[in-house]
Amino acid sequence: MMELEFYKMEGAGNDFVVLDNRKLGLPLEEIIALSPQLCDRKFGIGADGLLALENSSLPDVDYTMIYRNADGSDAGMCGNGSRCLALFAAHNGFNKEQTFNVHEAIYKATVDIEQEQVSVSFPDVIAPKKLNINKKNYLQVYTGTEHIISFEDLDRLEIEDELVEEGRFIRNHPVLNPPGTNVNFVCPNEDDSMYVQTYERGVEDLTLACGTGAIASAIGTHFMQEYNTGEFSFEVIVKGGTLSVHFSFDEATNTYSNIKLNGPARFVYAGIINL
Repeated sequence: MMELEFYKMEGAGNDFVVLDNRKLGLPLEEIIALSPQLCDRKFGIGADGLLALENSSLPDVDYTMIYRNADGSDAGMCGNGSRCLALFAAHNGFNKEQTFNVHEAIYKATVDIEQEQVSVSFPDVIAPKKLNINKKNYLQVYTGTEHIISFEDLDRLEIEDELVEEGRFIRNHPVLNPPGTNVNFVCPNEDDSMYVQTYERGVEDLTLACGTGAIASAIGTHFMQEYNTGEFSFEVIVKGGTLSVHFSFDEATNTYSNIKLNGPARFVYAGIINL
């Protein structure tokens, strides 16, 4: 039997099991194998995904972020997970200004420990593509991981059974597989805010928040409203709280840059699990 020290954290209701793998030294294969067990809400700790803080694998970064979905699959980037891990790092010897990598992509984080707020800067994103599946229009955008945007009325966002059904259908659609996609149901407001529900690949259900989905939803909303070049900020209201997304858009290159995701991050508890 192995005893494993862990931390439980959440960012706007997106919850994670966090491991300090600098101390544990688990190989990636073992982290992948452990993810479904640790994230199981009945027989494990319970979480949307597993985060591991690793020694840096690239030059000029403070640390490497390992993230796995609840089923052990590779999610690519996890926005709320990165904000939680940045807060964890700030409590474990790292500065409040941090640079880290997920695979080959490099991100920067700014941590406000007292306010439990974390901002993460993302690499540039290319403008969304239009997609039609079963005679319904969607947007496809990559924000460190795959996302689909579906614009909805507010009433539909409350019919969660329908969202799960459609989310599962789109997530598994042959046009988008492999690797599959996350699906965001978005209701924009007139004041640069929006309501969002996200069906997450790897969790295979709606989650209370999705950070990369919040960015994708804000970019998708901007794209559909056909704004010109400039700087923009959106408030993304999810079941677990509120996230802020900021970016610049250059219509000459059709590129979104200076992307920042800001929101709450919090320790829930620490413990030891017997495996």
